[in-house]
This record gives sequence, structure tokens and C-alpha cells, in this order.
Amino acid sequence: MKKNDVYRVKIDGLTNLGFGTARVDGMVVFVPDTVTGDEADIKIIKIFSSYAVGKTEKLIHASPDRCNGRCSSDTCRSCAYKNISYEKELELKANDCISSFRKEGLSHILLKEVVPSPKLTEYRNKAQYPISKGKNGEYLIGFYAPKSHRVCEARYCPLTPKIFGDICSTLEEFFKKYALSVYDENTGEGLLRHIYLRQGEVSGEILLTLVINGDKIPHGDILCDTLSVRYPDIKGVLLNKNTKNTNVILSSDFTLLCGREYIYDTLCGVKLKISAPSFYQVNHSACEILYKKARELAALKKSDTLLDLYCGIGSIGLSMAEDCKQLIGIEIVPSAVICARENAKEAQIPNAKFYTGDAKNTSMLLKNAEDELGRKIEPDVVILDPPRGGCERELIEFVSKLAPARIVYISCNHSTLARDIKIFNSFGYGTDSAIGVDLFPMTGHVETLTCLVKNG
Repeated sequence: MKKNDVYRVKIDGLTNLGFGTARVDGMVVFVPDTVTGDEADIKIIKIFSSYAVGKTEKLIHASPDRCNGRCSSDTCRSCAYKNISYEKELELKANDCISSFRKEGLSHILLKEVVPSPKLTEYRNKAQYPISKGKNGEYLIGFYAPKSHRVCEARYCPLTPKIFGDICSTLEEFFKKYALSVYDENTGEGLLRHIYLRQGEVSGEILLTLVINGDKIPHGDILCDTLSVRYPDIKGVLLNKNTKNTNVILSSDFTLLCGREYIYDTLCGVKLKISAPSFYQVNHSACEILYKKARELAALKKSDTLLDLYCGIGSIGLSMAEDCKQLIGIEIVPSAVICARENAKEAQIPNAKFYTGDAKNTSMLLKNAEDELGRKIEPDVVILDPPRGGCERELIEFVSKLAPARIVYISCNHSTLARDIKIFNSFGYGTDSAIGVDLFPMTGHVETLTCLVKNG
């Protein structure tokens, strides 16, 4: 095999990053924008020690699963499953979950279903757009191309509300008018880094954060006036100062430019206050299904204490609070804890208490809460909804020693979920089933939840 060689291949698989797979002379070749069952002429563009990358020169026969038109971008490739039908996408996601369980020796776990998302487009209530400059000096606002920091223009992504694209275009006008510079990660110079938007699905309220490499943005008052006239749903504009050479988008340094620092939304009947850095599920309608499933698995009794780790603004716990005696939430982001407390007060939920703490720091995890309550916390049910990296082994051991009757684990990464279930097994907790809920149509991600109980 040589670079620029052309081969006719049959695509025999599809990765969750959206690359079709074929074999040439026994070597795996990854081909973007192809689908299992496609027959195509491909050109080899990169060769590595154990695999190669090709691109389609000509599609000879299209797979029956191919479904063009879900996304028109030919450069972004953030939507791994844009070229297949939604039915096939759900099938692949189910197979991926099952495969993760098998890799960890958990073949006994039954994936009951993958619940489809009620919305397939414009479902994302949050988007973070990197800003760059094109070859001709134009502003590029979109997403990074796969495995690169090259920005692909994608402000009108089919997964985000159209108004996000409109706001980005208005911001571009402002950038042009005042010739604002763009951050260069090689030199560390330039002002503009990211546009960060989030919207309440029910309220329609929008919060805009500009991530900048500096202390202020020129003519910020003019920007606020312009936005308030064109977009009355924008309730706040913030600046986030991030001067570090890092891939982390947001720092902890927020400054309010105008309006307020938060928006409201309603989820599972609970009105929620949401700050810029707070975690909030990106797909509102599918999230309501997810939380309903979690509530069923929790099977709370009126005498129970519910411990919600990684609680964010309290959305999961508050949706279940009426089922239990007491809800205790732990969250590392201080502004999220403030929102959680205010959300409980607004919803008139007196049995909810929220505390700032790092779920990774098991030795201090409940100290503040226990000191304030004046007694040891003995949860009957624990909810875990960690980041993609999953739970620390120390946390799993800590939660197991608390000896709750049930542990409801919600995960956006079935690989780390499977890993953590296996660790829970070593501490006496197990499960025989899981449920998928698709919060991320067109992408390779799916939310998975399960309930772990004490063995025997």
C-alpha cells in the first residue's frame, strides 16, 4: 500500500467517530463519510504502522443504511452519524453499549432499550464556538475539525437553535467593525477565543459568554445595546477571562457585562436557575425522559435520604425530592451550588440541602454537610452522574462503604460506566440491566443508566 493508491473497497464497519472501516491487504483503512455497506473507490491519504486513512474518490454502490442530508457540512465531521438513518444510529449505539459491557466481562448485563430523542435537530441548548481567522482574514466561527485545532465554519449547525447562528453573525459584525483580534495559541496573543451560548428550552432565555484573552472587550456597552435590541431573549452577557495556553474553554474568572449572570428554565416541573459554568443537560426533552427513568430506578420511599453527587444545579435530585425525606447534594462548582439552593427555595422544596465539595476528595466529601446537620449522613439511595471520565476508584469505595440500598449511576460514557460497574462489583454491588437514552442524536454519544444493588 502506498500513499495516493486507489482501491475499490466494501465498508464493513462504522466507528463512533463517523469513520467507515475497510481492509486493504489486511490493513484497516478508516474512511470518513462512508457507511457500513457502501462500496467505494478510495484514495489512501495517510499510512501509519497499524492502519491507514483514505478518502472517497467515487461512491460505487450506496449502503441501504445511508441517509444523506442530515448535515450539509463536509468539513466539520462532529456529527459522526450524519450519513445514516436514525434507526441505524440507535442500533449502533445499543451495540456500542453492549460491547463496552462485554469488554469488561459484564456480558450478563441486559441493555433493555435505547430510548430515542424526541428531537433530532436543534436540540442542543448549549454551544461553544471557537473563533479563528481564515486565509483571507475572515472570522471563522464553528467547531474544530477532528483531531485538530482548525476551526470549521459551523455557526448554523443543525444540532443548535437557529438563533445561535444569528447571534454569532451579529457578533461577527461587531468583531469586524472594531477589528478585534483572534487568539493565536502559538503566540498567546489575540483577544477572541470562544463564543459560549446557552438557552432555556422552556423559558427561551439566552445567556451569552465571550471567552477572551484579556480583561475587557472594547466597546462592550455598544455590543450590549446592539444585542438587547436584536435579541430580547438574551438576559445576560458575560466575559470569561482565559489567558492560559490551554484546551480548557472556560476559566473561573467571569465578569458581568450587562444583564444578569444566569437564566431560568423548567425541567421535570422544577424551575431552575442556571449559571454559565453550571452543568445542565444539553437535550431538554430527552433529559426529562432520562430523569424519569432514574427516578423509577431510585424507587425512593418517604423515609429515605437521597445523596446526589455531582449534583450541578440540583436538577436530578430536585426532580425526586418529593419522594424522599431528605435530599443532600454535593457539587464542586460554587455558582452551581448557589443556583441549586435557590432552585430548591424557588420550588418550595424544604428537604433539600446543597454543599460545595469535590466528589473526588472522599475524605472531605460530606464533612461540611455532616457538621451543619450535626449527624452522620447515611444515604439510602445515591445518585452518581460524573463527567465522561467516570468515578475515581476511591469514590466508588467510599460510596460502597456508605452501604446505600441502591446506587443509580447515570453516564455519558458507557466505557467508563462499564469499568466502574466492574469496580463496584469488587465492593459488593452489582447490576443485571441498563437503559440507554439518546441525548445526542447524530453523534457517537449516548446516555446510559443503571441501578446497582448490594449483592446477596
